[in-house]
Amino acid sequence: MTKILLPTSTAGSLPKPSWIAEPEKLWSPWKLEGDDLIQGKRDALLVSLQEQLHAGIDIVSDGEQTRQHFVTTFIEHLHGVDFEKRETVRIRNRYDASVPTVFDAVSRQKPVFVEDAKFLRQHTTQPIKWALPGPMTMIDTLYDAHYKSREKLAWEFAKILNEEAKELEAAGVDIIQFDEPAFNVFFDEVNDWGVATLERAIEGLKCETAVHICYGYGIKANTDWKKTLGSEWRQYEEAFPKLKQSKIDIVSLECQNSRVPMDLIELIRGKKVMVGAIDVATNSIETPEEVADTLRKALQFIDADKLYPSTNCGMTPLSREVARGKLHALSAGAEIVRKEILGK
Repeated sequence: MTKILLPTSTAGSLPKPSWIAEPEKLWSPWKLEGDDLIQGKRDALLVSLQEQLHAGIDIVSDGEQTRQHFVTTFIEHLHGVDFEKRETVRIRNRYDASVPTVFDAVSRQKPVFVEDAKFLRQHTTQPIKWALPGPMTMIDTLYDAHYKSREKLAWEFAKILNEEAKELEAAGVDIIQFDEPAFNVFFDEVNDWGVATLERAIEGLKCETAVHICYGYGIKANTDWKKTLGSEWRQYEEAFPKLKQSKIDIVSLECQNSRVPMDLIELIRGKKVMVGAIDVATNSIETPEEVADTLRKALQFIDADKLYPSTNCGMTPLSREVARGKLHALSAGAEIVRKEILGK
């Protein structure tokens, strides 16, 4: 990858154009079908790419335009999961959801996102990042009627993710990110086997790897949960020591408008850190100076060459106009701090 100081990126999704899915709505059904949907997804990916490039984002992604849901779209392509037989489960101890059932041994019959990644690679020379769901977050989004063990199912998913990740790397992906919001909830499991299954998912990869741990989209279930967490959000304190010892290259976390004590980043000193400097739970667009201030605070605990300015989480629920403004603010804020560092 081209070496740039404070390279900017997004943590996850960007809003979808209104002609492919209902705007400002999480997990909105597709408006197109068949070949029209395939072409529509590609068109949306190109729009998302251009908006990132126009905003000056350094490490670009597909904006998750080809995905309806950041977890289940991957699972839909696997054998052993029945989407017709559904059960209600508690998602991350926060809200109830109707989820598909694991009825047989899970396996990956064919690549899931590899063709989309190749398409993105063909259309940009920028470094690209691709997000996959992490093993623990995958098991928390299903009803398991086969393995009847969260750990066993997580190890199976880790193997499947590793297969996909290796093919994404071969397609030209520079950073593969695993989304693990469940790491902020199931602390004993994270330390017993969660980080270990994540390392199984990255086994043998030569590209950079990241884990994204956040406090979620700005939906009511998440904002209500945050109200119960008190004046300081110290969940990262549970997983960071284990992650520091892991082979993961980059840790992505939420910082903007957050009650996460910035000094917790000290627990992963030595790792590269994607610092969330954009709040995705509000329509208010940060000023470049607000972004710069968050990055300056983070630099007390991260070496400048390991700081990757980013968003707190995905921006699918926001309007394209708001998301666009936030991308520009992220880029401009990073440039302010970049100049300050280089000026020294």
